[in-house]
Amino acid sequence: MEKTIKNWLLAHEEEFIQDLFTLVRINSVRGETKEGLPFGEGPKEALDAGLKICERYGFHTKNWDNYVGTSDFSPELPHNLDILGHLDVVPAGEGWEVTGPFEPLVKDGILYGRGVSDDKGPVLAALYAMRAVKELGYSLKKGVRLIMGTNEETGSADLEYYYKREKAGEMSFTPDAEFPIINIEKGAMHGTLRKNRTVEGSLLSMKAGVAVNAVPQKAVLEFKTLSDEEFNAAKLAVEKECSVQIQKSGNTVTVIGVGAHASTPHLGKNAGLAALSFAVKLPSLGAEDRKAFESVLELFTYGVTDGSGIGTKLQDEESGELTCTLDIFEVGEKEMHFIYDSRIPICGTKENCEDMARKTVEAKGFIFETEGMVPPHHVPKDSDFIKALLSCYEKVTGEKGECLAIGGGTYVHHVENGVAFGAILPGVDTHMHGADEWIKVKDLLLAAEIYAESILALCC
Repeated sequence: MEKTIKNWLLAHEEEFIQDLFTLVRINSVRGETKEGLPFGEGPKEALDAGLKICERYGFHTKNWDNYVGTSDFSPELPHNLDILGHLDVVPAGEGWEVTGPFEPLVKDGILYGRGVSDDKGPVLAALYAMRAVKELGYSLKKGVRLIMGTNEETGSADLEYYYKREKAGEMSFTPDAEFPIINIEKGAMHGTLRKNRTVEGSLLSMKAGVAVNAVPQKAVLEFKTLSDEEFNAAKLAVEKECSVQIQKSGNTVTVIGVGAHASTPHLGKNAGLAALSFAVKLPSLGAEDRKAFESVLELFTYGVTDGSGIGTKLQDEESGELTCTLDIFEVGEKEMHFIYDSRIPICGTKENCEDMARKTVEAKGFIFETEGMVPPHHVPKDSDFIKALLSCYEKVTGEKGECLAIGGGTYVHHVENGVAFGAILPGVDTHMHGADEWIKVKDLLLAAEIYAESILALCC
């Protein structure tokens, strides 16, 4: 058999699967922080296992105080290319049917288990790319370092720790997203609207939303009293206007909408905003509540997710439109507050996002609070680095490569010159973070081949 990268990977497929099984069997969900265990026992165990695999294949490794582990292709060379993956996983959740979350299985060429696609499988694809290059005898002029993190799913404090002690390579990519390349990640900002409250009318409280990065699927309103006649009139109008479901049990009203990620709020039906629309149609609502709710609905009009209500509508050619969604609703006895999530294109600044939102919100009588904007992340698509990666993707897959902009953030959002590069193929849903997470064996080997070709293109 000809000694090509593709053939080498095919010859080592079974080893790849067994190494991945070793990692997937470890429950590396974040645990209790203890001395020497910044993210608990599980992530540390997975890191130890990952480093042992790297050592077995002849790479120079280092454990950075159980935050991250590194594996260098050539320790004598500075690490010009960093490949960042993570070994921690999200909780198992419910609904697994094919196998247990930490009982890896191959069935009909498909790998199942928590972490096979996010991100233990892709980490191994990067490692096997390095191993293929090494064992096929290629000599590199620039160093390659695999960085295995343990805290991507709950904050990326692992990278923050590491980069305070080590400089990033001149080029970085993470196999923790999808192909072809994500070179633009929008910025983000959370804003809170706050106002004192006195219970005057029929509404006692309202609550909607469980996370500031998700369109609320459910809202619950509690009333002192609410007649069926008043309820039915408002229900009929709002269900028609907002395409939600509204139910009443005693003096409790529940609004059911459609949840969505805050980076794609147009896919949801915001139960919180629909609940405010319901409330303002009730004659028994207090005057101050009515005024406040109507103001919120002007700032965040139902179905409008471009930030125009708070004056932050922005758009640029490369990263697209700003998105804005009100995701947390808390109306209590003494106070009401609402929190929004905004994903901001490259053209966003403190002046046209934070300052403009503050001015607009305060004009409506609310206190405005924010920790400021996380800046957008952008690597120019005409850089030699990105051109080389796209060329390798096209060479291996035969598909046209292109750069993508997303509303969410990846593992390299704060890494200068870092991009997301695979390992999931375009249009494939691997049930990442869900039950029966899966990925095809051949797709992981394909990703490894792309990464190996990229190492040669960038470092030879």
